[in-house]
Amino acid sequence: QVRLVESGGGLVQAGESLTLSCEMSGYIFRINDVGWYRQAPGARREKIAHMIVGGGTMYTDAVKGRFTISRDNADEEKWYLQMDNLKLEDTGVYYCNRAFAPSDWGQGTQVTVSS
Repeated sequence: QVRLVESGGGLVQAGESLTLSCEMSGYIFRINDVGWYRQAPGARREKIAHMIVGGGTMYTDAVKGRFTISRDNADEEKWYLQMDNLKLEDTGVYYCNRAFAPSDWGQGTQVTVSS
């Protein structure tokens, strides 16, 4: 059974950093891609970044240069989203999932950026 667990969110001030973690387990085949998604208050969930091992990364303009996706070298089921220079508009619930055709969503982790 697929299980997605996000963690690392919290309340921070603008300009600070957070690192989110994602554990993706239960897949039959090895997973070599991850997408990070954000649902801002009152908005739809949207993808903000993805990583395909051997295929590069994608970041939306809103987070490019500030967010970085990585994979744990010791545990291929674990992925990270390093978020630097956080802005008020980064507030939302963050989810990880497959980079394309996501399903089986986890509970997400709340990030709140204050001024």
